[in-house]
Amino acid sequence: MNPFPAGPTETMLALAVVKTLVLVVGSVITYFAFKAYRRTRQPALGYLTAGFGIVTLGFVLAGMLYEVLGVALVTGILLESLLVLVGFLVIAYSLYVQ
Repeated sequence: MNPFPAGPTETMLALAVVKTLVLVVGSVITYFAFKAYRRTRQPALGYLTAGFGIVTLGFVLAGMLYEVLGVALVTGILLESLLVLVGFLVIAYSLYVQ
């Protein structure tokens, strides 16, 4: 057992891997929801697709803004949280729409 905790490099690598997996899995879910929407043309599935897309974007955006554009981490996290909130609201609305 390593007595030293993971350093910033290992943590950043782990975060990049997890965010990449979130992007891949979220994109697959969004794709399947979109296929279902195209097949049925049900508005609820359209909203569900948009909601999952927004949530996926939100989960990935904070790290990208911080690493690529140099935006303050707290600003990126705030934007991420707002997008996830909006995405969840759209998903909840999709469950309400007939």
